[in-house]
Amino acid sequence: MAVEIVTVPDLGGAESVDVIELSLAQGDKVAIEDSLLVLESDKATMDVPSPHEGTLVKYLVADGDTVKVGDAIAEIETADSAVAVDTEAASASAPAPASEKSAEVEKEVEAAVATKTVAEPVAEPVPESSSEQLILVPDIGSDNPVDVIELSVAVGDQVEEGDTLLVLESDKATMDVPSSHSGIVIKIIAAEGDKLNTGSEVLVLEVSSSDINSADAKSSDTKSTSIESTSIESTEAAQAPEPAIPAPASAPAPKAAPLAQSQPATAPADNEGKASSDVYAGPAVRLLARELGVSLEKVSGSGPRGRVQKDDVNDYVKSALKAGPASAAGTGIPLVPAVDFSQFGEIETIAMSKIQKLTAANMQRNWLNVPHVTHFDEADITDLEAFRKSLKDEGEKRGIKVTPVAFLIKGLAAAMQAHPEFNRSLAADGEHFIQKRYCNIGMAVDTPRGLMVPVIKDANEKGIWDISADIMALASSARDGKLKPGDMQGGCFTVSSLGAIGGMGFTPIVNSPEVGILGVSKSQMKPVWNGTEFVPRLMLPLCLSYDHRVINGGDAGRFMTHLVKSLSDIRHLSL
Repeated sequence: MAVEIVTVPDLGGAESVDVIELSLAQGDKVAIEDSLLVLESDKATMDVPSPHEGTLVKYLVADGDTVKVGDAIAEIETADSAVAVDTEAASASAPAPASEKSAEVEKEVEAAVATKTVAEPVAEPVPESSSEQLILVPDIGSDNPVDVIELSVAVGDQVEEGDTLLVLESDKATMDVPSSHSGIVIKIIAAEGDKLNTGSEVLVLEVSSSDINSADAKSSDTKSTSIESTSIESTEAAQAPEPAIPAPASAPAPKAAPLAQSQPATAPADNEGKASSDVYAGPAVRLLARELGVSLEKVSGSGPRGRVQKDDVNDYVKSALKAGPASAAGTGIPLVPAVDFSQFGEIETIAMSKIQKLTAANMQRNWLNVPHVTHFDEADITDLEAFRKSLKDEGEKRGIKVTPVAFLIKGLAAAMQAHPEFNRSLAADGEHFIQKRYCNIGMAVDTPRGLMVPVIKDANEKGIWDISADIMALASSARDGKLKPGDMQGGCFTVSSLGAIGGMGFTPIVNSPEVGILGVSKSQMKPVWNGTEFVPRLMLPLCLSYDHRVINGGDAGRFMTHLVKSLSDIRHLSL
């Protein structure tokens, strides 16, 4: 049997990474390529596979440690047949007589003691000096300049090797610029908003000679470190069967101190009260948060020392969506408190259908985002209704039923052509209008599954018979649940008619990104003054709601006047 030391493999360019998960427990059986632990860089997570088959003796790192290529991470006890055929490794693990091992160790100890005894008098009088170290931007994988979006240190700060100095952002990603040395910041050259390239100057550090020597020592071969550590072990450790094994175990120890100084040992579960720049999170997580519009201070980190991870951001978004539209971030609207209705009597909880959920969410979003204004008017449809009834016999022959909604849609199409501002949408940038050259009008249909809005396409190019046929087909499909997605897309304006249900008027909610919706209530016979006397006329209440960002009061007044005129004398629809 032999014990093999597993080290961190090539990280693909990353200088240092965090240990975020230990995959096994002491004593577990390990096969080749089994995951030993999981590492996380600022851009990705990666498993470290086992290069040996055997039993895990122990881990040489802990969850939350920071490691780099070549660092020892675990000890695996392997069978002789499984030992890698490496000359240096084989000689280190090959069985030898205990007397020969003891003799070798004693010689190493004596040599180390002698060396130390000679070196100490020379080293003591040498004063520690310091020098200035210019820190440059490392290779960022692109020749294009990138923006400095965040400075992570200030003049006078003590930084350790690997600490983030500033954050850069390109068109595709953000990246931390780590410190290549330990020292004190004495001058910051780069500023927030600057554009930097590979090799650009970042800042100047005051670096002590001991820190320089320490950095050199860290970059030396792992085997040399192991031999030096072994030479100063106690006699009891030196006489152990495997004298070289304890050395790598002490290798992570120097990392623990800088890590503790550069990052807090623990982080609060809730980052409330912190600025986003103070939250412990990597560039990839910060980019994801910016893309989703999430404030990192509101996210609780589940990673080592409270580090916010991508899953934490995604979970926060999911919980916000599940909580409902009223709790969406940025609305500033308090939630309606939950009420236990069962205390007042018997209740039943009924699940909302998918359509009802979508309708509720859309209505909430539209009401919060669109500044609504509603214009009320009445149209005299006495002659229109008489003409509509006269079409009954011809309609039966055609198999088409003509309803008042067909005339409303035809009248709306004509009004939208005369007043094209009602056939616009506000662009996403809030600085442009989208003028549509087509005229599609949606009609709200009340179905057992919920409210649905099929769309009459090219209403301005169709006559009453064609529009009536479309209304019958789409309304039937809506009630039967057979509408296709394309049947409900592309609307420019919506009409919502309560018809014979009743009501004297209501304020419909604009179906954004449309800018207008017409609410129609029940027509009633009313006495109307014609200049000489009151006469009975059939009056139709109309309620025009519009988006005040696109439509002003004058536009609405002229639009409604045109519509009322067309409905009162349908001969205008032929002009």
